[in-house]
Amino acid sequence: MSTEWNAGYVTDIDYTFGYYGELNPLRCRLPLLMVGRHAPKIENACELGFGQGLSVSIHAAAQPGVNWYGTDFNPSQAAFATEMVRLSGAEAKLYDEAFAEFCNRPDLPDFDFIGLHGIWTWISDDNRHVLVDFIRRKLRPGGVLYISYNTLPGWSASAPIRHLMKRHADVMGAPGQGVVGQTDAALGFIDQFLGLDPLYAKANPGAVERLNQVKGQDRKYLAHEYMNRDWHPMYFADAENWLSGAKVGYAGSAHVLDNLPELNMTPQQAEFMRGVPDVSLRETLRDFCMNQQFRRDYWVRGVRTLAGHEQVSAMREERIVMTVNEANLPKTVRGVLGEASLKDEIYRPIFELLLDNKPHSIHELETHVAGKNVNFAQMNSALMILMGLGVITPAASAADVNKAKARTLALNKAIACRSMAVGDIAHFASPVTGGGMLAPRFPQLFWLGRQSGGKTPADLATYAYQILQSQGQAIVKDGAPLQGEDNLTELKSQAEFWAKDVLPIWTALGI
Repeated sequence: MSTEWNAGYVTDIDYTFGYYGELNPLRCRLPLLMVGRHAPKIENACELGFGQGLSVSIHAAAQPGVNWYGTDFNPSQAAFATEMVRLSGAEAKLYDEAFAEFCNRPDLPDFDFIGLHGIWTWISDDNRHVLVDFIRRKLRPGGVLYISYNTLPGWSASAPIRHLMKRHADVMGAPGQGVVGQTDAALGFIDQFLGLDPLYAKANPGAVERLNQVKGQDRKYLAHEYMNRDWHPMYFADAENWLSGAKVGYAGSAHVLDNLPELNMTPQQAEFMRGVPDVSLRETLRDFCMNQQFRRDYWVRGVRTLAGHEQVSAMREERIVMTVNEANLPKTVRGVLGEASLKDEIYRPIFELLLDNKPHSIHELETHVAGKNVNFAQMNSALMILMGLGVITPAASAADVNKAKARTLALNKAIACRSMAVGDIAHFASPVTGGGMLAPRFPQLFWLGRQSGGKTPADLATYAYQILQSQGQAIVKDGAPLQGEDNLTELKSQAEFWAKDVLPIWTALGI
């Protein structure tokens, strides 16, 4: 493994092809407005450390009004992202430069949105100084910073497990093993050691449970999550101390369910928190209440609190769209404290309007539910829950949808063609949401079969089956590969479900 340009970061295996909706600039507006914060119009956006670049590729294709920039120091990942953008017909300026190099480019504009997903945990203090300086210089007043990172106290019990994994790899891992082999060996070693009942394991039973969860996760993900040289979970106040140099203030959680105390705290805890005037201490206490392991937050350069009428007026202009059908409407929501039922008298009027899976303005929804005795505050809380559950999402303007259609279609074809061989990308781009929608491998193949003229579920299943046959592949079901035409039978069942329950949603979302 090279040590000259990777700065201690795992580079000898590919990073996973994850899509992260919080990096969608269109999506950031509504969560900010929901908590009474001003949300800017976003024209220039930047993603730092974009990995394989699936998120930036989708957003560049699906949002014609946003100019995208970004860097990832791994040249193979930057090359892949650049190729995906090219295939879509979109434009984005993506580089394979280290942060210190990219952040000092003289040709970068000022940004309305800067995204950092996860990387804050895995970089050195020197690189943090570079990023803070970049945000201070290049984030416009009113601009949004999205940042996610591993959080304390949630990692307190499990951090020693990560230390043992990395230490074992450093002193006992064979170079020829590769990082995946070293990860497996470290997990086996720690599992064996914890079986000897050290006092640590007795005092931290949650850490042992965490290890058991880790053993079942994708090894590529684990290598990138646990085996980098730098790994620094932070308390909220520590992150805030770093970011204060960038002149940004905390605006709210991008994981909108975290903004609802009633889902995550007892009434006594929520009442206690209301008596704490300091935002930093209050957020730290919230992390203790929830034992938070991963924060996903929006920060703003110059946080502006909206007066009640300003918030309502701004929200009314936003458009939303439902991304599920009636069969998949939620009846409960789960928070840290357990499940809570969704009151039918509040949610049913909302569903009545949105179940056509077409974009609707919040003003239109407000007018509809007002006739069913649902007030704005109730509707706002319900929308926050539905957004957190993935049932609704912000929708682009009609003009932007029309401009993005050809580009998202081209990108989706490129993704689907890749799925003919491998299933490592599991999202398509939607011009309506300006972002990604879940699309596993076989639904991609059904979609590709339909693009190729297939009409019935049987046609689509046969199309997918022929692709699997040509490569000697089989469907794995219940842990075992299916034999012969059992694969076709399974594909027919999946194609029927897809055509009935998924295709109508994809069609409504411009996919």
